[in-house]
Amino acid sequence: MEKSKVLVVGGTGYIGRRIVKASLEQGHETYVLQRPELGLQIEKLQMLLSFKKQGAHLVKASFSDHKSLVDAVKKVDVVISAISGVHIRTHCISLQLKLIDAIKEAGNVKRFLPSEFGLDSARMGHALEPGRVAFDDKMAIRKAIEEANIPFTYISANLFAGYFAGSLSQMGSFVPPREKVHLFGDGTQKAVFMDEDDVATYTIKTIDDPRTLNKTLYMRPPQNVLSQGELIGIWEKLIGKELEKTYIPAEEFLTILKGLDYKLQVAMGHFLHIFYEGCITNFEIGDDGEEASKLYPEVNYTRMDEYLKIYV
Repeated sequence: MEKSKVLVVGGTGYIGRRIVKASLEQGHETYVLQRPELGLQIEKLQMLLSFKKQGAHLVKASFSDHKSLVDAVKKVDVVISAISGVHIRTHCISLQLKLIDAIKEAGNVKRFLPSEFGLDSARMGHALEPGRVAFDDKMAIRKAIEEANIPFTYISANLFAGYFAGSLSQMGSFVPPREKVHLFGDGTQKAVFMDEDDVATYTIKTIDDPRTLNKTLYMRPPQNVLSQGELIGIWEKLIGKELEKTYIPAEEFLTILKGLDYKLQVAMGHFLHIFYEGCITNFEIGDDGEEASKLYPEVNYTRMDEYLKIYV
């Protein structure tokens, strides 16, 4: 079967650049949106040029120029949006409404993957304010996609290892502590930690797969389903040392949360649902979803004991 042509929007971002790489590696003709709004961000420009050297096509288009978006979309079969949805950096999720309008007008796209890549937004209707804004915005995008009858795949990749595994899920750090560590609740709620390159690999595998059409792909590879306590245990084994542990009850966590500024409250509010409720693993995947490692057993995904070795 001929491989789909892919357009990546947000290709210079945290997950977007990995999706571009995975698309090229899996043999797809790959286009990357180059927005004039890039301005003087030379690192992003150089990244785009590096994609071009690797064989990607750069397509100039802007969210403020509808025709340019339509023309870009017409070049491909699949559109993947990886624009930022992280409030502590930039939050641009609603811009995808303009992309949806372009996809609808172009009429040729056989699959659209909107910017999700975290928790399943459809299961987070109960999320705390103000953190729920991230899920509400993503659900508004889903509603627009489905009302426009655009074929889709939603990606629920759960926890990026760079944010949650390397830090042992500590607040305010991306590197693992070597002396003291905080655990949320009793540290036993299961979560799923994913190497970001694996997220990209699984994502690209879905685009020509009829089994993932109009479904959610959940990344839940069994050896990466770990509690915070188990993750800490892996790190302790690697460094040959037991860390001093402090347990944070839910009430104390909520008090800490209320003292943070808005952007941090949005980000940190998700910790409550992940590490106290177990929202990532407390449900069975139904008929409207598929699990990535079961669909694609050929992917040798990165286990967290291997992932953490780089920090030793």
